[in-house]
Amino acid sequence: MLLPTFSLVTLLSSVAAQDLGVPLSWRKFSNSRPKDERISIAQNAINQMTPQLNSGTGEFNGIGYWQSGNVWSVLANQDRFAGTTTNRDLVVNNLNLVFSRWPHYDQNGYNDDAMWWAQAALYAYRAYGNSDLLSHAMDVWDHVTGYVITPAQASSGRNPNKNFGIQSTCNGATMAGAVFWRPTTDDTSINSITTGLYLTLSAFLAEYTQDSKYTSAAIQSAEWMRSHQIRSDNLLLDSILATDCSRSPDNWIFTYNSGKYIEGLSVLGAITGDSQWTSLMINILNSAVKTNVWEGSDGIITEGASPNENNDAVGFKSVLIRALAEAWTRNANNGPLTTLIHSYGDVQYNALLDLAATGNTYSSSWPGPPQGFTSWGQMAALDVLTTNILTN
Repeated sequence: MLLPTFSLVTLLSSVAAQDLGVPLSWRKFSNSRPKDERISIAQNAINQMTPQLNSGTGEFNGIGYWQSGNVWSVLANQDRFAGTTTNRDLVVNNLNLVFSRWPHYDQNGYNDDAMWWAQAALYAYRAYGNSDLLSHAMDVWDHVTGYVITPAQASSGRNPNKNFGIQSTCNGATMAGAVFWRPTTDDTSINSITTGLYLTLSAFLAEYTQDSKYTSAAIQSAEWMRSHQIRSDNLLLDSILATDCSRSPDNWIFTYNSGKYIEGLSVLGAITGDSQWTSLMINILNSAVKTNVWEGSDGIITEGASPNENNDAVGFKSVLIRALAEAWTRNANNGPLTTLIHSYGDVQYNALLDLAATGNTYSSSWPGPPQGFTSWGQMAALDVLTTNILTN
């Protein structure tokens, strides 16, 4: 579905006018390490993480369920970017194990948690071609789709899996395409990360299966996020209640909301050939890497620094970095964009190696100081190290 003509022209003009240049205040936005060395650095960091695996659960000690799913995402991407199969058996066996333990990958009753694992399964399918992993992702999509507001449900004000009425529109825009956070009858929350995950999952499945139902679902959720969740500075807002349109505070701005939208739009633009999605992605990406919300003038991400204990925010920033890898891959001919992505990635990469490293282990605080191994610090660093194989 295209934007109305005025809106599309305004959007494209805004993107075209943007400066995709690299801020000169950024710290060390290049590096000359050869690819083989970058592959080794990333795999060595992975090798520090894998001893934390609980072989009975497929999860990692010291971090949460959704965070463990993201570790498997990194291992699969490491092999794909490096052209290896080093991690294949570990990834495939454990993704299958966890799916056998938790129907729809849903351990705790959160749609976003289930989709983090489904996304890991899709990355692994892309890396290794294992059809069971594609089936797992399709199963999760089918499950979560029951908690997506359709145009008919928005019109009627009811979702059959919820025991309350929903607003047909919020701020003059339809609620169709929004995804409920939890698969329970009484939870009214809708948020950017759950809807962004559904958008991304749908877009990847559309690419792999060529089934138009996934494309339609991706477009609908992308449109909902564009209509409701983009702040004036082009960063993504967090959440909204379906019952009364009330939303989270305007300062609830987190890297992973923008990151997952960037990733989903990157895939959607590529599979549809519709430039509005790529233009919107560039607009949001440019803002996300230059904001002062989660970084200083040196460009180093400061969000989620937690040296002494794990928390959800520790893993948010790695989602943004992983999204930049997808944007890079899908827009290889856009020189200013790929230069910006590679430079931002190098800022984080050099910060980890120079300021936050103790051997092959990394602090969750990317500006430092270094510290001993923690599962959460290592988890957060892995995406930076692996993505740099690709984007440098």
